[in-house]
Amino acid sequence: MAQAKGDTVIIKKYANRRLYNTQSSSYITLEHLAKMTREGVEFKVLDAKTGADITHQILTQIIMEEESSTGEQMLPVNFLRQLIGMYGNSMQSLVPHYLEASMENFRSNQAKLREAFESSLGNNPLAKLAQRNLEMFKAAASAFVPGLADSKSGGGENKDDEIAQLRAQMAAMQKKLDELSK
Repeated sequence: MAQAKGDTVIIKKYANRRLYNTQSSSYITLEHLAKMTREGVEFKVLDAKTGADITHQILTQIIMEEESSTGEQMLPVNFLRQLIGMYGNSMQSLVPHYLEASMENFRSNQAKLREAFESSLGNNPLAKLAQRNLEMFKAAASAFVPGLADSKSGGGENKDDEIAQLRAQMAAMQKKLDELSK
């Protein structure tokens, strides 16, 4: 979506239950709103007749649709029972802030875990072994590069020149492999 950062898309909900995206000038579905949410697009849903903000109701409706249509429920029954039990409780006003902070903490930890996993690949012995295997494969493959045998028949070249040639040929082979994998 061509949306500037920080802009909030206004969605109008009409009496016939249709949702209208005022930014794209088109009717949309709850699925569209779910996708917008996953993409981080900020939106506000307003009742077209009264102008009341009904974003909370629509987001709750999206959750209910997701819970019933996918077959995989993210909200355990025990959690739902406990949540319902909090309505009318003296702690009710604290629950939204607690849940929001918990979800933010969960997302932060998820991002940190992903970063740690990606950075650990460089220190992972299996990743290093795979890298060595790849280097051996490249060296073996360079034996089939035309011109490699001719360069060895010169006889007068020193070892550094041979290594430089091998590296250049390995780089050429890697480029060819990269092109083939695309």
